[in-house]
Amino acid sequence: MPARFEITVPTDFILARDVCSYGYFLLAPSHWDPVTASYLTTLDTGERAVSLWITQGPPVAPGSARDLARRRGVPLIVRTDANIARPEQRVIAAQIARILRLDEDHTHLRTFHKVDPRWKASGRGRIMRSATLFEDVIKTITSCNVTWPSTIIMNRRLCEIAGRKSASGHFAFPTAARLARLRPQTLRARCSVGYRDARIIEIARMFARDSGPEIPPRIAARGHTWPVRTGFAAWLEEPATGDDAIHAALLELPGIGPYAAANIMQLLGRYARLPLDTESIRHAKSVLGFTGPDRALMKKLHAHYQPFGEHRFRSYWFELWAFYEAQRGPAWTWERDTTGKTFTATKL
Repeated sequence: MPARFEITVPTDFILARDVCSYGYFLLAPSHWDPVTASYLTTLDTGERAVSLWITQGPPVAPGSARDLARRRGVPLIVRTDANIARPEQRVIAAQIARILRLDEDHTHLRTFHKVDPRWKASGRGRIMRSATLFEDVIKTITSCNVTWPSTIIMNRRLCEIAGRKSASGHFAFPTAARLARLRPQTLRARCSVGYRDARIIEIARMFARDSGPEIPPRIAARGHTWPVRTGFAAWLEEPATGDDAIHAALLELPGIGPYAAANIMQLLGRYARLPLDTESIRHAKSVLGFTGPDRALMKKLHAHYQPFGEHRFRSYWFELWAFYEAQRGPAWTWERDTTGKTFTATKL
């Protein structure tokens, strides 16, 4: 019998706003239903895949921003497609908390709004991410040097080819162990990942064997160390680990350059670095009105966001997001096309 349980959220949390705050909500296994204001996903619990239907308040689309605000702080209702025991429920709840950044409460966001008060009225501050750090790393790799529709297809195929299938027929994102068993040729042929094939497999194997204190050889060679009882992934997510150490370690991972490392940093809750790319250049020109060659524009962008300190990425990202919403409507009205080719705004 399917299960149903509640998750308490911070007093300022709004599901539609906070889950639809980053492009990953449009990537498999995530699916946002704008008609019912529901977040659907499939998670790997370590033993099997479980599909979830998450709502906050009535399962109908909010008719206005005021209606959306009425859901602020209302507990989440989680329904599953299978019966789950208490330990499995705890695993699922922890993954949901990571996706939605439920650890960032209103006091945490208040520090951001003091630095950049433009986002105080809307309450923006949380940026959606994946259920695991490994998934965040792979999604970052699949979003580099490629069009967004191709990123959608790659992630859908990774789930279908290597992910576990739930009782309702949906696929979870593959764990590192499952992905590590594939050959690079298989990944390239069946998941459309192109030149990323060997790099993805190498990272998957690194994360798969990271159950203890072993330091990945490529990183050990650079002299990075961490507590004996802590594995590499846990060290990256440890709040006490310094930003510079994490950034340096990420740059030693296969396929991770400056953009990808900075993006993974923000997915870890480290918002001080900017993952700048061609989209940043467009933003500099069309929104900020900067002029000059690309290299000069990059310097201007860094200088522009310098005053926001540890929240640089947040200020940058919500400027980008506001531009996207001005073009397509509020993000919670967007719907990913089931073919994985594009997404469109749903008129409600």
